[in-house]
Amino acid sequence: MSQLQLEILQLLDKEGEIPNSLNNSQLSKINPNELHANLSSLWSREMIKFNKIETDHWILTKEAEDYLKAGATPEIQVVDEVLKAQLEGLTLNDLKTKLGSTGIIGQGKAFKNKWLKKDGNKLIAEVKELPKDEVLIDLKEIQKTGKLSNKSILTELKKRKLINLTKIIGYEIQKGDKFSLEIKNLETDITSDMIQNGNWKNSQFKDYNFNSFGIIPQSGALHPLMKVRQEFRDIFFAMGFTEMDSNQYVESGFWNFDTLFVPQQHPARDLQDTFYLKDPKVAKEPEDKEYWENVKQVHQDGKYESIGYRYPWKSEESLRMVLRTHTTAISAAMLKKLAENPKPTRLFSIDRVFRNEAVDATHLAEFHQVEGVIAGYDITLGDLIGFMDDFFGKMGVDNLRFKAAYNPYTEPSLEIFAYHKGLKKWVEIGNSGMFRPEMLETMGLPKNLRVLGWGLSLERPTMIKYGVSNIRELLGHKVSLDFIESNPAARLDELL
Repeated sequence: MSQLQLEILQLLDKEGEIPNSLNNSQLSKINPNELHANLSSLWSREMIKFNKIETDHWILTKEAEDYLKAGATPEIQVVDEVLKAQLEGLTLNDLKTKLGSTGIIGQGKAFKNKWLKKDGNKLIAEVKELPKDEVLIDLKEIQKTGKLSNKSILTELKKRKLINLTKIIGYEIQKGDKFSLEIKNLETDITSDMIQNGNWKNSQFKDYNFNSFGIIPQSGALHPLMKVRQEFRDIFFAMGFTEMDSNQYVESGFWNFDTLFVPQQHPARDLQDTFYLKDPKVAKEPEDKEYWENVKQVHQDGKYESIGYRYPWKSEESLRMVLRTHTTAISAAMLKKLAENPKPTRLFSIDRVFRNEAVDATHLAEFHQVEGVIAGYDITLGDLIGFMDDFFGKMGVDNLRFKAAYNPYTEPSLEIFAYHKGLKKWVEIGNSGMFRPEMLETMGLPKNLRVLGWGLSLERPTMIKYGVSNIRELLGHKVSLDFIESNPAARLDELL
């Protein structure tokens, strides 16, 4: 038991109750926070009951305190100076010289109270003796008690910025059901020793609070991107897809561009779009020399019924090491492997790609790409559109539009649009197409084994789902940990 708790109990034992601690000379001196903490401790043991009391309390401003130190308000000081100089007279300039800013403040109030008048440029007193300083008397009363019964005077003093209203807290204190001048230590748990020696029978225990919440356990939390990623993965798996191993972030220009029929002079290969490595700077030539030569011929001279790009193909450009700009480089390697045992297959990947772009609210130098590939005999563009309807339908997006587009490695190509109810407009959600025959036949795939492909970003649907307008708040060092921990799992049917 603290000394203050003992004093509170002794006061209650003597007085029975304390209507207001502010009126008690002993308790009014105690810091309000310290008093509340001790009262709460006694209340938890049911030794006392208490209620908080809030009381209005007026305090003086610095200006008012200066008036008290001067012994008079400005208006009284002005009248006093005018009365003293009644014979020779006093001008406004004389008053300003004698009293400074106090003279300026006081003369206005003195005129208002009709204590002064002007005779030419002279100030004349309308009173024969110094008036009673009622304002100073009121300020002294407020300084002493913090109160004043006359509300109109309080309003006027507040208007003059001489007083401010504050709240002071007191407590009404009464004896509780278990009031005592001693505090018995309550046990929190029954121990095996207490049961063996029988002490539990004479012990008092704290009540269990069955309404309190337990401590939230420390644990990790999935990033919103990973929650949406898992939703996509579940849809792919449900539709019979196999996930590609996509953790190879560094690729050669051969797999990232050349195998996908991207010309070597394409703007995407420029430094402003691609990150090139310094170490290692170049890759080794592929072991499959026949494939290497086929890709070269398709680009340079044309092959497999393609006229090609008809430019000198450079092997050094093809072997430059890059951070992959799309996961389609992984898809190309998987399709090349499929040529060893051609058959219908379904593959997907969700992983990071890198672009040398200026960072802003909607762009980062890295982002996630969701990509799917379907290989099948004699499949057509209609199969692609039908699959897109089925795929996005599983997300709850059942209103799609398609627009013809250009991709170096797909022909025909389609951009995919969906209607965004929140934005009330059509937004692009993905890109798709059929891989070009010269790309697939170069790998050794049969002519009638066609491949459909499509892709979309992971960040865009995640930003829509979680209401994030700045991508830097979703990915990177500015991400709030509270944002990650507090957001629920995503429902893709709520994205659009």
